[in-house]
Amino acid sequence: MEELTYDSDCDSECFSEDSVDDELCYASGEIPKFQFRKEKSKARWIEEFGMAEVLEKKGKLWITTGIVRDGKTYCSIEETLYLAEIGAQETLDVDDTPLALEDLYIKLAEDKNEYGCSWESFEVYRHLKFLGYVVGRHGVPWTMKNVKIKDNGSLDNSCITEMFGGLNLVETRPIFDVYPPNSKFKKSSPGNPSFALCIASGHPPSKQEIEDLEARSGGTPLKFCVVEHGRVSFLSFTNLDLPVLP
Repeated sequence: MEELTYDSDCDSECFSEDSVDDELCYASGEIPKFQFRKEKSKARWIEEFGMAEVLEKKGKLWITTGIVRDGKTYCSIEETLYLAEIGAQETLDVDDTPLALEDLYIKLAEDKNEYGCSWESFEVYRHLKFLGYVVGRHGVPWTMKNVKIKDNGSLDNSCITEMFGGLNLVETRPIFDVYPPNSKFKKSSPGNPSFALCIASGHPPSKQEIEDLEARSGGTPLKFCVVEHGRVSFLSFTNLDLPVLP
């Protein structure tokens, strides 16, 4: 097993000293520390999308958070919950009633693969964000233009949900694309991720599973993680040819 670490770079375009308050909001023991802010971002939860549409953006965290569709920013369930935990965003229901943090926990706990995120996936996302990594859903573009609009002027939700639907969270598969911290990250040109992260449900993947995933990864390095009692452990595998003994 291995521990993910990173080096700081205060000259970074996107993770400057001014943005530390937005990104590193954890106390000891990796328990999220709620930050009381004068201004919060606002978003509205859209159940049919399984995402939140961002209404007002505050802070630099939006450089690396949310996907953009025709100029509108949407947050996945893990992003929405993470931002709520650190006090960076207020999420409204369809009737503009503020959703409490407990309401978002319930949504995630009751998720029947609808939002494409399990509690274990959220713990991994939160842990990586704590370390400073840029994290996005695997295979989901950060930005898309010319999204189809319905006759009534609303966004066609199929352009969003089709990329999140059909996710089998029991199967070992890439969940997140992970980019290094302190990079000059741009959603319009994110580059290749440092690695794609697979979540192994309760046990490390078999040799055949690893080979199948590597064959479909398109050259992106793979890492695996296991979550046990809230502790996130990361694993990577390399081929090793042992000499034949005489």
